[in-house]
Amino acid sequence: MKTIILTPKSKSELATLSTFLKKVKIEATYLTEEEKEELGLKILMREADRKKTVTRTTIIRKLKSA
Repeated sequence: MKTIILTPKSKSELATLSTFLKKVKIEATYLTEEEKEELGLKILMREADRKKTVTRTTIIRKLKSA
């Protein structure tokens, strides 16, 4: 089954949507801002190119220059 993500613009919109979903017996899950950010990061990590590698020396050099 596919998922629909809705972002209401106000608390009243959220209340209206919540009421409607309960009325038509559709299950809803609410995400916090932090959970939305984590989901976005997970998607980016999944799409990342894992074919390229970086040497340990390069990483250490970058960390020292930061």
